[in-house]
Amino acid sequence: MRTAYSVETVRTAERELMARLPEGALMQRAAAGLAAACAELLGRVYGSRVVLLVGSGDNGGDALYAGARLARRGAGVSAVLLAPERAHAGGLAALRRAGGRVVGDGDAEALIERADLVVDGIVGIGGKGGLRPEAEAVAAAAGRSRAAVVAVDLPSGVDADTGEVHGAALRADLTVTFGTHKPGLLIDPAREYAGSVRLVDIGLALPGDAAVLEALQHADVARLLPVPAAESDKYRRGVVGIAAGSARYPGAAVLAVAGALRGGAGAVRYVGPAGDAVLARFPETLVSDRGPKHAGRVQAWVTGPGAGDDAGTVAEVLAAEVPVLVDADGLRLADRDTVRARTAPTLLTPHAGEAAALLGVSREEVEGARLSAARELAARYDATVLLKGSTTLVAAPGGGPVRVNATGTPWLATAGSGDVLSGLAGSLLATGLSARDAGSAAAYLHGLAGRLAADGTPVGALDVAAALPLAWRDAADVRG
Repeated sequence: MRTAYSVETVRTAERELMARLPEGALMQRAAAGLAAACAELLGRVYGSRVVLLVGSGDNGGDALYAGARLARRGAGVSAVLLAPERAHAGGLAALRRAGGRVVGDGDAEALIERADLVVDGIVGIGGKGGLRPEAEAVAAAAGRSRAAVVAVDLPSGVDADTGEVHGAALRADLTVTFGTHKPGLLIDPAREYAGSVRLVDIGLALPGDAAVLEALQHADVARLLPVPAAESDKYRRGVVGIAAGSARYPGAAVLAVAGALRGGAGAVRYVGPAGDAVLARFPETLVSDRGPKHAGRVQAWVTGPGAGDDAGTVAEVLAAEVPVLVDADGLRLADRDTVRARTAPTLLTPHAGEAAALLGVSREEVEGARLSAARELAARYDATVLLKGSTTLVAAPGGGPVRVNATGTPWLATAGSGDVLSGLAGSLLATGLSARDAGSAAAYLHGLAGRLAADGTPVGALDVAAALPLAWRDAADVRG
């Protein structure tokens, strides 16, 4: 599992480690890893042109020491000092000894235009807000150039703790981060600025219970996925109820059932007006038109996709004493006090627009502060929240690490894709997974299925559903 820690936790761990090491040793570890990553990106170091954008403090020091290492290997290294009076003295001396040169910011744009590599050491992980005016010009020049851009620890101008971007920020092709991932490297919009991310181990001892963000990997998902036992039957494997669709939106019911059938539950019950459409596509579905109360026993419900204004069905499902997933129209129709009063788990799955409506803010506010939006919704509704988007977040109501998933593809931004995800997550709920685990595993598999189905081309929601078994197999293969 990939974990990310707050700036405060990282700083504490750094101080504790530096107290046990010779002076400057920790910075040398970071600089060595940074220089190695830069050399690999360059391919040929000797004769290459490298520009260091150097701010104040240790972040600039890392860049200067790494630049000195590259200079000793024959690179032409120039350091642009954006705060000359506060530049790292030891790093400057090392760069000059290695043959590097120091220039003023007036020469920066011309140097960047000719560079093969630009190293962003402007602002470290403690920076808040966008770039200062004196740094904006060089950041813009780096963005226009043909040079590869490597960020030191975090792209300058993004918020390490939240993933928010307030103002101008530098876009990197590669971010070399030290000790641990920072939340901003895993959450959009900041993630878009980071490019590829390489983690360099510098020996930090970080408490496992202090992580603020988790990103599941194949092995983690494999441990969560249900596996039938020899004595299992369709009822022991779990039954998921789908209360979705309407006369106007029968396709939502079909797509939710498509996801549910591939989510590990032993049977899928459908309740609603789209029974004929569901049976025509999936004859194995157990269909009822008598409402959720009379559908038969289920271990979890999914409600909301394509529901229109059917508030009665949503309320009936929420009254059930089993886990419930609420999506799409159901989010608008669900009463917050009713959700908060539930004793069984509830999983809400809004996209940014739906989350904005629930929070009473603009969509842009949610997209710009995804982490805080997911946490706020989970607290307001006392429910687990799966906030869909380019990076999907799963936040539990009691706090703890937020799960982040980035397996998806922009091709998943297609009508009905969210209905498939709802059915899949609901099915995992019915197998006995917690709301947090069901949402996290479903987002992971759904994103992976989207990639497999699309393969770089447009894809439809049913194509994504059809690729779910391949995604499941791919993730589960690590179990051997």
